Amino acid sequence: MSTTTPNRLESRYGGITLTGEPHALSAWFVVALRFVMGGMILFAGLGKVSDWPFDASGYLAHVDPASPVSGLYGAMAANPALMEVINVVVPATQVLIGVALIAGAFVRLAALGGAMQMTAFYLGGWEGEWLALFDSTLIYAVAFLALGAFAAGRIAGLDAYLERIQVGGEKLIDRYPKLRYLLG
Repeated sequence: MSTTTPNRLESRYGGITLTGEPHALSAWFVVALRFVMGGMILFAGLGKVSDWPFDASGYLAHVDPASPVSGLYGAMAANPALMEVINVVVPATQVLIGVALIAGAFVRLAALGGAMQMTAFYLGGWEGEWLALFDSTLIYAVAFLALGAFAAGRIAGLDAYLERIQVGGEKLIDRYPKLRYLLG
């Protein structure tokens, strides 16, 4: 097993400092998490595409009234024009997020999209019980955010390559620093 000087994880926020050193195998597990989460959402999207036409109106219309988004989701389900958009956007973005995570390309953008979808599903599925706060969709949302925070696309992913592309004699990421929010 190859070893190098360990990286240091450190964060300061709100007067609290967190520090630690990841295990040498951490990079492998970040890549594994990226593949598993990418596959999970890719196949969810492909399932919706294979059962075309996909229709989210039943889900949106029948959200438990205790959910904080029940009124919003009900109004969305009652709007045919909006449903046409939602019925295309949900499966399309799931496929794109899955492909991006598996390839390791635009991982931060994909992770944010996955976290947003899982948060929307989480809020739609919440029945108001405090014991039900920690269901799988919330765990998925946090896992997506972790992939973005770990810059998982830089580990055996296309983002590492994309960030090194030269544009006008500069690395892409140096020439366009805002890409750091999408790549990684």
